[in-house]
Amino acid sequence: MTPPAPPVRLVVCDDHIVVRAGLLALLGSAPDIEVVGEAGTGEEAIALAAKLTPDVVLMDLQLGEGMDGVEATRHITSSATPRPPHVLVLTTYDTDADITRAIEAGATGYLLKAERPEELFAAIHAAAQGRTTLSPPVASRVMARMRKPLPTLTDRELDILAQLSHGLGNRDIARALFISEATVKTHLGRIYDKLGVDTRAGAVAVAKEQRLLP
Repeated sequence: MTPPAPPVRLVVCDDHIVVRAGLLALLGSAPDIEVVGEAGTGEEAIALAAKLTPDVVLMDLQLGEGMDGVEATRHITSSATPRPPHVLVLTTYDTDADITRAIEAGATGYLLKAERPEELFAAIHAAAQGRTTLSPPVASRVMARMRKPLPTLTDRELDILAQLSHGLGNRDIARALFISEATVKTHLGRIYDKLGVDTRAGAVAVAKEQRLLP
């Protein structure tokens, strides 16, 4: 008789204590999944991934202050360890920008928190084997983007676009992002070119239409 496979070793990263407690309770009901650590920040997740060598890190995207889930994912998946863990994103955010950044950072899968428990369990096992799982709405967005690629903006351009959406002028954007006004103007020119617009209002409108903003 073939011996049963060992449980999937999992680290859970979510900055909301109540949400994290709920996840731990839920995952505790799965006999083939073992939660070996929990983190409330991206930095903690990176440290636990290196220390505990889990099979999968279940990663939220928005982690409050400090490093976000995308940057933590990039650090974990690019680790120099012989077998870095896979990262499965579990979040409430499904914008094109979030999905693209997470996948480009090396996430194996992308699930929304509205998924049923059995779907989450299956996705964790798939991630442990290096197989991709996407929530249906996320898969639809990925397919739509493949058919009609969206403008690719850099992280800095997305930062400036977000500030634009809040109605800030160039001077205030420069202060908020600790860059010069000249740099802001340069980035704005590139944003306009990529989005095919020539005004600030036009850039924000296209960004919202294309769901480039959180």
